[in-house]
Amino acid sequence: MTGPADYAVVVPTIGRACLDDCLRALAACAGPPPTEVVVVDDRPAPGGALPLGSAGDLRVRTLATGGRGPAAARNAGWRAVDAPWVVFLDDDVRVRPDWRHRLAADLAAADGDTGGVQGRLTVPLPAFRRPTDWERGTAGLEGAAWATADMAYRAVALKEVDGFDERFPRAYREDADLALRVMDAGWSLRRGERVTHHPVRPSDRWASVRAQRGNADDALMNRLHGPGWWTRAQASRGRLPGHLAITGLAGAAVLCAAARRPRAGALAAGLWAAATAEFAWARIAPGPRTRQEVVTMAATSVLIPPLACWHRLAGEVRHRSVRPAGGAR
Repeated sequence: MTGPADYAVVVPTIGRACLDDCLRALAACAGPPPTEVVVVDDRPAPGGALPLGSAGDLRVRTLATGGRGPAAARNAGWRAVDAPWVVFLDDDVRVRPDWRHRLAADLAAADGDTGGVQGRLTVPLPAFRRPTDWERGTAGLEGAAWATADMAYRAVALKEVDGFDERFPRAYREDADLALRVMDAGWSLRRGERVTHHPVRPSDRWASVRAQRGNADDALMNRLHGPGWWTRAQASRGRLPGHLAITGLAGAAVLCAAARRPRAGALAAGLWAAATAEFAWARIAPGPRTRQEVVTMAATSVLIPPLACWHRLAGEVRHRSVRPAGGAR
C-alpha cells in the first residue's frame, strides 16, 4: 500500500552535463525520498553513460525513448511508475536542500480535487550587470504557470487525460497543453511552496532564432484549445502581430521594387527599417549593451520576424486537421 505522499520523480534528459547537478541535488536534500527516480534518456544515439551515480542511495532506473522529444520522454517515465504522484523535473534544475520536505508538505496539503502542484522556480541572474536577452528569457520561467521544470501530477489525472500530447516535439507548450486538459477534466492545479533553482544554461547567439519554431506549437494550441488558451494558461502572447507587420512591410518593399514603384518601395523599406530598429532596441535597452549583445540583437532582430511568420504558417498547415480538445472554448 502506498501513502498519499508517495511519489516518483521523472527526469527526461538528452545527456547534458547539468544532469549530474540535478541528480546530485535531489540525492542531497532532506525529506521523504521518492519511491524511485526514472531518468528517461531521449538521446537519438546515446554516446556515453549517464551520471546515475550522482543520485546516491536513491533508487534509479533508466528508460530510452530514442529522441522522440520531451513529451514522449515524460510519458514513458510516468507510465512506468506505480506511485500516486509523479514529479517531473527537468535535467537543468537544482532542487533546494529542503525540497523533499517541502514537496511532502505540498502533496499532503493537496485536497482530493487537486490534480497537480507546481514548484516555485527561481532563476539566478548576474549581480553586477544587466541580464542578456537569453538570460531574461530564462528568467521568465519564474512566472510561468504549470512549467514541468518542477511539476507534480497525480497519476490518476495523467491517466485520465492520457498524459502529454506527443505532437508537441519541443520543450514548449506541451506543459501548458497538459495543464489545460487536466483542468478541463475537472481537476484543479495550484502552486506549492517548494523552491527549485533553474540556472541559465549556456547558449549561442542564434538561440532566439531557433526558438521561433515554437510558433508552430502555438498554432497547435489554437487548434486544440481555441484562441482563448493564452488567458487560461496564463501565457504571454509574444510579438507575433508585430512580426507579421514587419514581414508584411519587407514583402511590400520587394514587390514595389519588382513593380518599378520606387517611392512606394522606399516608403515600405523605411517603415520596415524603423519597425525592425524598434524591435531590436526593445531587446537591447534592458540588457548589458555590450558589443557582442548589441550585434547579436541587431542580427537576430532582422531574422526573427520572417522566421516567426514562416513557422506559424507551417504550423497552421501541419495542424489544419487537428480536432479541438474536449475542453476547448
